[in-house]
Amino acid sequence: MEAKFFRFLKHVGVGFKARSESQGRELFLKLGYSHEVQFTAPPAVRVFCFKPNIICCTGIDKHRVHQFAGAVRSCKPPEVYKGKGVLYIDEVIKLKPGKKQKK
Repeated sequence: MEAKFFRFLKHVGVGFKARSESQGRELFLKLGYSHEVQFTAPPAVRVFCFKPNIICCTGIDKHRVHQFAGAVRSCKPPEVYKGKGVLYIDEVIKLKPGKKQKK
């Protein structure tokens, strides 16, 4: 399979890890829940983990690659106060200020 389309995801957060098994068919995520989150890639998509916090979704069908990457991102979307979560590698999160101390 010649991969033409790529979508990179990264994890931001303490203890967030990813691993892929079965020649890029299974993706296991540790996202701070009490269990591992498991994803099975569609037939035209492969998943690779370069580092424990970087995921690469590749395939020949652009729609399926982006749909699978969106499904992975939706299990822990980035939050706006600390910036933790699963986000696209080129995505920039504008952080909101927290509570301000009165002086």
